[in-house]
Amino acid sequence: MILDGRSLEAIAEAVRVLRAGGLVAFPTETVYGLGADASSDAAVAAIFKAKGRPADHPLIVHVAAGIKGTESLSRFAQPLPLFAQKLIQAFWPGPLTLIVTRQPGVGAAAAGGQDTIGLRCPSHPVAQALLEACAEQGVPGVAGPSANRFGRVSPTTAQHVHDEFGDALMVVDGGACEVGIESTIVDCSRGAPVLLRPGVITRAQIEAAAGEKLRDHELLDTPAPRASGTLEAHYAPNAKLRLMDAKALQAGLDVLGANAAHIAIWSRTALRCRSQRVLERRMPDDAVTSAQQLFAVLREFDAQGVKLIWVETPPDTPEWEGVRDRLQRASVA
Repeated sequence: MILDGRSLEAIAEAVRVLRAGGLVAFPTETVYGLGADASSDAAVAAIFKAKGRPADHPLIVHVAAGIKGTESLSRFAQPLPLFAQKLIQAFWPGPLTLIVTRQPGVGAAAAGGQDTIGLRCPSHPVAQALLEACAEQGVPGVAGPSANRFGRVSPTTAQHVHDEFGDALMVVDGGACEVGIESTIVDCSRGAPVLLRPGVITRAQIEAAAGEKLRDHELLDTPAPRASGTLEAHYAPNAKLRLMDAKALQAGLDVLGANAAHIAIWSRTALRCRSQRVLERRMPDDAVTSAQQLFAVLREFDAQGVKLIWVETPPDTPEWEGVRDRLQRASVA
């Protein structure tokens, strides 16, 4: 069922389900999450089962803002290094996840069995209302990977979630997600900041806030912790996705001519196409709007039943890194 996230009754019902060990999908500014009580290994196990996700692939734990969030942070994380504290001050609430050293005996299932755990404080008002109400009712954090089947396209609306899981799952509706791609992930567990997953927060912004340069994880003495969304193949539509430059896109259309069919194209460049059976959508010229639209566009293409999705490769500039990352992983699957 889909509940209106603006309703206090809906928030209360979602908290009741979470406290009882159930699953609730909820909105964040990035994508919709599939939530469970992060302090309950049994509840978290239900996430892995519902998504078909390997149990050793860690989840991100969402915490409230303010005093409740500070208490939750202390519940799940050991004392943070100074640069991590600076990142929290700069970007929380917001689309930034920190990988930190986990408190023993807490959140083991959500951490995928590691001694580190991913924590985030989302800025979406519905998510914050839910997390604050959870904290008041004894649920200090909500584990929340994207509310979709493992490895597939992330959901950015309540309807996307319903399309994945049907009426059996409670979905708290908070409208379309403003950011549209998952959070930036920074590893803070090895004494220096390391970017594990790019997002809308750029490398330059991270370094400016942390007061330190991002390190190459391959140059550190200890291996990088596993983190959400970092597998080589991820975020994939049902159709086969290919990244191509504008010249290659046009050449492909020219070769196929009027016979081109079952193909969808998302490009910034205007292309010439002689077939009426090719579905074309324009990619925005700016990275922020493209990120907002990315997963919704891929889901639309799948809904149209296309077999191939051709996407114009995004520019190789810092602000496009998050979009490029998602498309590259989607094209591997």
